Amino acid sequence: MTSSGAPSGLVVVDKPGGMTSHAVVSRVRRALGTRKVGHAGTLDPMATGVLVLGVERATRLLGHLMLTEKTYSATVRLGQATTTDDAEGEPTATTSTAHVTEDAVRTALAAFEGEISQVPSTVSAIKVDGKRAYARARAGEEVELQARPVTIHEITAGGFRREGDFLDLEIRVRCSSGTYIRAIARDLGTALGVGGHLTALRRHAVGEFTLDGAVTDLDDVAVLPLAEAARRSFPAIDLDAEQAQAVRYGRPLALAIDELTGVFDPAGEFLALYKPEGAAARPAAVFVG
Repeated sequence: MTSSGAPSGLVVVDKPGGMTSHAVVSRVRRALGTRKVGHAGTLDPMATGVLVLGVERATRLLGHLMLTEKTYSATVRLGQATTTDDAEGEPTATTSTAHVTEDAVRTALAAFEGEISQVPSTVSAIKVDGKRAYARARAGEEVELQARPVTIHEITAGGFRREGDFLDLEIRVRCSSGTYIRAIARDLGTALGVGGHLTALRRHAVGEFTLDGAVTDLDDVAVLPLAEAARRSFPAIDLDAEQAQAVRYGRPLALAIDELTGVFDPAGEFLALYKPEGAAARPAAVFVG
């Protein structure tokens, strides 16, 4: 526990639609009686699903969790492009999809799998000269973002529905952090020559954290203890007393590790994250004094 009375750990929220990620953080701060709450990986207001929050010391864990893969389901509308690449924007072009077949959509989607270069949506949270891209775009500024590498591990389509000239479909995406599902909807529509945008988005998983057991009542939240959260998120090594003392002093350890690894004292307390460096392991983030 900490001086605020709030435990250190993670809160996995099933974010409701129409609410910003910051608003979720504010509600959880009030519920737990602490200001020290942050989130890993913003969800747009229209999106629902897994939002991982860190409480107290666990806020320092969040930057490392953001490197994990994520899973989404989404609804894409083909036949219309919008200013924001989602349903909240103004339509910029409308084209009949009568000639677009399900096979053509699946073939086009297959090109998105693997390591690709993706231009984020202009209403993303990326900072441009110190200001969020979405703030610049909504202020009427021209926003030009650079393409960046992302990885799509798996993408599938189903649930096709004709709605007048439009073709709606459900997609399932397993991808790296930093991937914009709105950009996939936009680029799929471009590839098919009809335009496209996102109409619904739900995040099912962030790394090991899924909708199973996620908090839906933001006034009554359960905190996953820091040690348990670390064991679920990283490989774990249990240390002896001498090694644990070395960690408390921030010293390297003679451990053979291949990736970021959580280390624990003999009583099971989470001490630190260590990273490989040559034949040794060095601290990446220490969580105890």
